[in-house]
Amino acid sequence: MTTAGETAALTGFDALIEAFQIFRKYRHRSSSPTFCEHDTLYVCVKYSAVSDEDKARLEILGFDENAEDDGFLSFQWGSA
Repeated sequence: MTTAGETAALTGFDALIEAFQIFRKYRHRSSSPTFCEHDTLYVCVKYSAVSDEDKARLEILGFDENAEDDGFLSFQWGSA
């Protein structure tokens, strides 16, 4: 098992996979749970449904609140 310091330093696929494992707990029933627009990755999981602990971890992993749509977005993981 990794320590908190080690998991905070995740990058690349490891960080993205951990983020998607968190999102999977809050399953969105769409066949398209993500989309990219203007170099921003959007995740169709309700921000309001996610625990504060998971929100904090997702922020470390590069995902922020998309207040406009009650979801998540990432400039880090967009298409650019």
